[in-house]
Amino acid sequence: MDQGNTAFILICAALVLLMTPGLAFFYGGLVKAKSVISMMMLSFGALGLIGVLWVVYGYAIAFPGSEGLVAPWSIDWNNIGLSALIEVPEGSAYPPLAFVAFQATFAILTVALVSGAIADRAKFGSWMIFAAIWATIVYFPVASWVFNFGLAEDGSFAYGGWITYGMQEWFGVGAIDFAGGTAVHINAGAAALALALVLGKRLGFQKGVHVPHNPPFVLLGAGLLWFGWFGFNAGSELAADGTAALAFVNTIAAPAAALLAWLVVEKIKDGKPTSVGAASGAVAGLVAITPACASLTPIWAIVLGLVAGAVCALAIELKFKWGFDDSLDVVGIHLVGGLIGTLYLGFFATNTGLIYSGNLTQLMVQAIAAIAVLVYSFVLAYGIGFVIEKTLGFRVKNEDEVAGIDTVVHGEEGYVLEGARA
Repeated sequence: MDQGNTAFILICAALVLLMTPGLAFFYGGLVKAKSVISMMMLSFGALGLIGVLWVVYGYAIAFPGSEGLVAPWSIDWNNIGLSALIEVPEGSAYPPLAFVAFQATFAILTVALVSGAIADRAKFGSWMIFAAIWATIVYFPVASWVFNFGLAEDGSFAYGGWITYGMQEWFGVGAIDFAGGTAVHINAGAAALALALVLGKRLGFQKGVHVPHNPPFVLLGAGLLWFGWFGFNAGSELAADGTAALAFVNTIAAPAAALLAWLVVEKIKDGKPTSVGAASGAVAGLVAITPACASLTPIWAIVLGLVAGAVCALAIELKFKWGFDDSLDVVGIHLVGGLIGTLYLGFFATNTGLIYSGNLTQLMVQAIAAIAVLVYSFVLAYGIGFVIEKTLGFRVKNEDEVAGIDTVVHGEEGYVLEGARA
């Protein structure tokens, strides 16, 4: 067993887990002051719930093994509860449970990302039910499509999900998604759009009405996300080697460029660059580089960041034009950013992109992967959310939304001045 790589994976897992509290701060600062506890609890609720489900059966669905092409929905019954993975097989590069822990943090974060679309108006209990069902029938299987694979002794694919192994068999190249552009960001963004449509608009929804109550929280959250994202991207190599180093550098370059591009667009469009814009631009760049971090040179990563920052800065305005209330721009940043990063590889992926290979095969498989995940996630998320809304109710009462849902749902306030209660 390679203790260096084992330590690397475990440290990266801890970094990625930190991203969920970071997301809670990022989202918490964007909502109104009377909803900050509720917003942050959606992330922490996902952390607790998905952490348990992953151990009980999530890993068994996401990584079922198997020879040949893994079915779109499979499960390895031997790995229910993970007891079979405690022993370290002889010759393993790292303990199986190190990989289990690393992938658990991806599942937690992906579910938490969805919550940004329903800020200020969602019931906590209904959110937890949605999160459990969506993770079970959407995230866990999609993770299998993308991340589950095994290698033969000669280093070639022995088995895997259809997005990687299957399309490699069919088209000669598989879709590239190094750290989760499809499985995490397109997946979460599509589900967020579905939930925004199910729950409807916040009261008084229009441009300029709902403003972030705490930009320092947003900046703190973005900083924690960026810090954790090094584990997210570099850690996906599962080894402390040159590929991890490339992913690390690109995780600096792309979001830095995206931050600048977002600010330039803001300055041109609105006259002032904002702190929330800087934070959002960095996150847009991080989203876009996620699938591409190991398959681009640093210069092409900067170009990707510039494109993602500018396009996402414009894409967040679509909710006002098209009339859907994606409260915290999960669609504009994660869905659009994930699509940009995934499709960009079709042109600029080292060796297989259009500029290197002279053909569009890589772009074709990237598009197939992106569209498949988007449609699958959106349809099922809409169905789950719709059933919950019509049965248990997903949205709080209008009067509770106006008053702020922290005290109604959680019995707490985000900010209590000394003597205010008296």
